[in-house]
Amino acid sequence: MLILKGKAQKKRKTKNEYKARWIVVRVKITLACTDCKQRNYNMTKDKKTHPDRMETKKYCKFCKSHTLHKETK
Repeated sequence: MLILKGKAQKKRKTKNEYKARWIVVRVKITLACTDCKQRNYNMTKDKKTHPDRMETKKYCKFCKSHTLHKETK
């Protein structure tokens, strides 16, 4: 849509153009404890900022301690 203002022409963006700019693809992942192999946490991650598998230290209620949790399929 074009709007005339004086000598210059400006194009307004539609709603779809604004939405497409801010869409971020997030993927659901599951974190599993490295000690007991229990799948304790479900999260989402951004593929662009974290392309590799995630590893975080979290509390495992089965081990009753903070252990390393890795991303599983």
